[in-house]
Amino acid sequence: MRSVRDAGWSRRGLALLWGPQALAEMVSPAEVLSIRDFFHLAQRWPESLPSGSGSTLVVAGLEGSLDALAPEDAVAWLEEDVRPRVLSFQTEYESQCGIVFWLPSGRRRIRMVGATEAYSWSCALPFTDQTLPLGRILWAGAEQDAGRILDPREKDQAIDGPAWIGLHHPRIS
Repeated sequence: MRSVRDAGWSRRGLALLWGPQALAEMVSPAEVLSIRDFFHLAQRWPESLPSGSGSTLVVAGLEGSLDALAPEDAVAWLEEDVRPRVLSFQTEYESQCGIVFWLPSGRRRIRMVGATEAYSWSCALPFTDQTLPLGRILWAGAEQDAGRILDPREKDQAIDGPAWIGLHHPRIS
């Protein structure tokens, strides 16, 4: 399992972030886009992005959207609507910019099966007994290329410890 300790993860690839301090250091609240704004922006990507000196896009609302949908609808939405826009983003910026999805409860809800390194999302009520194959959908199954973002300021650097503040994938295919 790969770990990521430097801040470069925010400027390339796709990140799922739940570390509030890392978010606060990366963007001001006015720079965070809603999921609705993300879809609108995807119609015509701007030359410069709102964060990271023009190289980072931070999006909030993915978690709430997943929670509002039944699991099968959430899978379809991720596959048919979110993933194509992430791929479009990556193509537009030639993999030289980063997209960060803010998932406040991600630490509690993202799970990994150690043997396969497959990542899943634990659904909210009333579907708490179900999961979404998050890694398969977002990363087309290339989950072994995903890295755990670790906060370098945290003393306990265990891969599953308190330093774990997100996931990063360098390139979606």
